[in-house]
Amino acid sequence: MEETSSNCVRIIERDSPPRYMHYAEDFITVDLPVGTKVVYPKPPMKPIDNRKAAIRYALNHPEGDAKPLYAQLVPGMKVTIAIDDISVPLPPMKTPDLRQQMLEVLLEMMEDHGVEDYEMIVALALHRPMTGAEIKRMVGSRIFNKYYPDRLYNMDGEDPDGMTILGTTPHGEDVQMVKRAAESDLLIYVNINYVPMNGGFKSIGTGLAGYTGIRHHHNPKTILKCDSYMDPHKSELYNSNRRMGKIIKENLNVFHIETTINNKMYDDNLMFLAKPEDDWTSADFLKFRGMQAALKRLPRAAKRNFFHKIPADYGLLGVHAGETQAVHEKTLQKCWQQHAVEVDGQSDIVIYGIPFESPYNVNSIMNPLLVRVMALGYFFNMYRNKPVIKKDGTLIVTHPCYDDWDPEHHPSYIEFFNRCLTETRDSIELQDRWEEEFAHNPNYVEMYRRGNAYHGVHPFYMWYWAENGQAHVGRVIVVGAENDHVPERLGWLTADSMEEALEMAYGFHGANPDITMMHHPPFMIADVQ
Repeated sequence: MEETSSNCVRIIERDSPPRYMHYAEDFITVDLPVGTKVVYPKPPMKPIDNRKAAIRYALNHPEGDAKPLYAQLVPGMKVTIAIDDISVPLPPMKTPDLRQQMLEVLLEMMEDHGVEDYEMIVALALHRPMTGAEIKRMVGSRIFNKYYPDRLYNMDGEDPDGMTILGTTPHGEDVQMVKRAAESDLLIYVNINYVPMNGGFKSIGTGLAGYTGIRHHHNPKTILKCDSYMDPHKSELYNSNRRMGKIIKENLNVFHIETTINNKMYDDNLMFLAKPEDDWTSADFLKFRGMQAALKRLPRAAKRNFFHKIPADYGLLGVHAGETQAVHEKTLQKCWQQHAVEVDGQSDIVIYGIPFESPYNVNSIMNPLLVRVMALGYFFNMYRNKPVIKKDGTLIVTHPCYDDWDPEHHPSYIEFFNRCLTETRDSIELQDRWEEEFAHNPNYVEMYRRGNAYHGVHPFYMWYWAENGQAHVGRVIVVGAENDHVPERLGWLTADSMEEALEMAYGFHGANPDITMMHHPPFMIADVQ
């Protein structure tokens, strides 16, 4: 039986148990004021048991005006398969990864139809190249051992001989593309979707582009025109991707495959973490306290390593294939069904716990810029209709805000934080003064191309991505920061405890504000009424 949104919203009463919150690689517990709304994700929907059968059915029964995939495969043709990278889903899913299973079906079809010229490209855009071990885990040993690195490899958005321009939109946007994909008779995109921000026109227009193409929509002016990332029709970012998608469709034969997964982030042993604390058993509370105590005794690096090794038990909800937009509409329906939770009205104060992982620190460190983008870029934007927090409201987050960085994955982040943010936090000024310099810095370009670093411009995009949230909220208060300079540089206030943070917020909103805690993760979308 499908869970209703009403079961996902609990009101704090005098005898309610404390709520746990993510605090980076730890958990904390907080007592919230009586009357606080606590919003939980819906339970995981029942997954499809036979994944490969569902994949084959989708390939043979495409959406929109696309022909079945088997009808498009002929001997002698050139095929490129583009694959979503490690930034989705979070945490990485248990093996076999859905991408492996889709590739196994696709490669079998290639062989059956005499297609010999095919390559598989990890669509990184400006993300860091995946390591060989990460790719192997994603696609499985058999495919990896047979094709890596000659016919299975990371794209290189800075390769002058490997990128091309398909055309320019009426708005002057360059549509950049991996040349191998642009020159293929058929481009197949293999996607995993667990929140509506991913998929659709964005997959190819962004995933297979470099800085020349991405700069047109990953900028503060475009992002500030997005009323809701969850509603494509209210997003200028979507409009830009749609315009680019039109040129891609005119120039390429694209067959899009999108899979929707449920939100079963935890295995059965830890599923209690996704439930309201009111429904926990005595054994659940004992298990949680034991886990909390054990984490406190571990060094941070050990905790981080521990969490990154726990895969998510995601299940497949749907597979759709064919024409890009027709496919994505079906994907969105499944996303809303799993993730949308109805919330009654906006609140003066909204509370989030910031976990250990974002799309950009898998197997790495959640640095201060990524903490900010999780709070104001991702969690803030997970709404439909209107934000959970009222205009000029107070956002309270929990995170130690440690000044900790990964020089291999995030080298340009370090310079951005210690050089650019010491002079300004204004996105337009940051873009005008430094974006081009970082984007073309030869050291950062080399570390992106030959190492495992995010592109030099990536920290700018993380700063811009939080612009909507930053412009909407009145202030951010971080609970538990272990230093003063990181919150200060982010423009945040600090509090030692949740009680202190709430007292500070009462000073802005009076003694009886509306308070909502969004109990992420698993991720959810607030359908604000």
